[in-house]
Amino acid sequence: MNPALNVVERAHLKDRPEMRSGDTVRVHVKVREGDKERIQVFEGMVIGMHRGGARATFTVRKVSFGQGVERIFPLHSPTIDKIEVVRSAKVRRAKLYFLRDLRGKAARMKETKRTN
Repeated sequence: MNPALNVVERAHLKDRPEMRSGDTVRVHVKVREGDKERIQVFEGMVIGMHRGGARATFTVRKVSFGQGVERIFPLHSPTIDKIEVVRSAKVRRAKLYFLRDLRGKAARMKETKRTN
């Protein structure tokens, strides 16, 4: 990649926790409503990550009131206050898009211990 672009992007990188597909994360997002700002928490499983320096994104999926909700977050965005990794699961794929078709107990993943 272009070395000049790396120098410019390095200033925008934030320190985020190590996470991967299959992790259940709690993303604290800053939401602006008029002139006020509040923190909204979005908790779900990471079903995919797209690497790429300052342009990296990750997709989080949760089921809310029986309806599947997915959100794509820019990893180094200033609107993300913090990211907490709640639990990890043993997965064999980088993208867990097959979870979109599963319901209930079939959508569960085998939990693994985190060493951190």
